[in-house]
Amino acid sequence: MNLANLIDGPSAAIVIGGTLAATLLRCGWRECAVTCAEITQLWSKPFAADEARAELALQVQEIQKDGILRAHPHHTGDREFDEATDAMISTRSISALVSAHEKHKARRQRMSNTAVRLFAQAAELAPVFGMVGTLVSLNRMQGGAEADFAGAIAMAVLTTLYGLLAANLVFAPIARLIERAANAEELERQKLVDWLSSQLADSCPSVGPLEGTGTSTGAGRRKEAA
Repeated sequence: MNLANLIDGPSAAIVIGGTLAATLLRCGWRECAVTCAEITQLWSKPFAADEARAELALQVQEIQKDGILRAHPHHTGDREFDEATDAMISTRSISALVSAHEKHKARRQRMSNTAVRLFAQAAELAPVFGMVGTLVSLNRMQGGAEADFAGAIAMAVLTTLYGLLAANLVFAPIARLIERAANAEELERQKLVDWLSSQLADSCPSVGPLEGTGTSTGAGRRKEAA
């Protein structure tokens, strides 16, 4: 089998170029930019949960020893955790930590979902443009010479093949890769937040609205006194 026979520039241009153009038109520039950022993160340094936990352990020991009022932030180098722990120390509230984590979690999920959705669109469109290439090649067969006839058949086969390969070996796998990476990072972050919350539950009580009541702790005490 000669693999060189499977390489055809015009067929690839129809399938890949058409798929990318149609995906851009469907999703827009903003979603494409978000997807590029998510793709870049696949090859960047992943979230170092062990390093963050080691740094946060120092913070936990300081709070347990001296109290939350005397605590100074120990930054981990991760922007999201640094912001969450700063909020916890400034408000002296575990709920501030959880709230900041949930805010960043929602943003991360929006970005990863956008990238997954875009590549799913591309996987859906690639076979369509494979058929487009087939129709274009069949149009070349009308009244052509025998050589043109053979070339048209080859192009019809290749465009269909390119569409299937692009969908199932490129776009769909990348979508799943982004999804798995996002889920793995989220799991590690959630474990760290749960650990930190459990370690500081006694030293850093929640303040502000009571859960499920919408009233403040002070209002709750006044209600009990009444």
